[in-house]
Amino acid sequence: MSKIKTAFEKGKAFIAFITCGDPDLKTTAAAVRAAVENGADLIELGIPFSDPTAEGPVIQAANIRALKGGVTTDKIFSFVRELRCDVQVPMVFMTYANVVFSYGAEKFISTCKEIGIDGLILPDLPFEEKDEFLPICHKYGVDLVSLIAPTSENRIAMIAKEAEGFLYIVSSLGVTGTRTEIKTDLASIVKVVRENTDVPCAIGFGISNPEQAKKMADLSDGAIVGSAIVKLLAKYGKDAPKYIGEFVKSMKDAMQA
Repeated sequence: MSKIKTAFEKGKAFIAFITCGDPDLKTTAAAVRAAVENGADLIELGIPFSDPTAEGPVIQAANIRALKGGVTTDKIFSFVRELRCDVQVPMVFMTYANVVFSYGAEKFISTCKEIGIDGLILPDLPFEEKDEFLPICHKYGVDLVSLIAPTSENRIAMIAKEAEGFLYIVSSLGVTGTRTEIKTDLASIVKVVRENTDVPCAIGFGISNPEQAKKMADLSDGAIVGSAIVKLLAKYGKDAPKYIGEFVKSMKDAMQA
């Protein structure tokens, strides 16, 4: 059993996504610590991939910068091991099925357990194909986090019934990225989720300001923010952690208001 549920025990959870190695792993570590110190309840660490199909231009660019900088899965594993010396909040990897396959699923997931990664999010893994990884995840106590998209419709109940860790509700169709407004009927999706599981659900994709974070947290158990944080890394580089801390604090304060 992972620690993910502890992220939701103190009220609405703020989940921060950060691409590993953008611009370097030392900055990633500082960004994670700044986010946690300012109220992030769970950290989603992106393992860069050359073809990140769910990502918009902001996170795609971060993937390219990180890969050009020489980041590898093994370097990320070592980095997380070090991070776990002082970072206590739950952490999950967000990456692509191919990254896990090419590394060797058993080796990848057993290493997740060993270094203190609590869950795995694979946006390109169809729900119907999750048995590729689920037995290994269960063997090592790593939660395989499911996603529910606006197009899931009659599959929402089925996905919710089998959920573990937390449910990632995708706010909008398309790829990740900040949005000026979110028009999906998320309340009805959350209602179906609540009727079928007591696993917490958080909403992500497009959340970029405190007002949106508060609105999404009011609807669900938490808000997931990625592109807005990655934009700060693109803008400020090695100086970004300070700005990330301030940004996370503003989001968390709004969610608790």
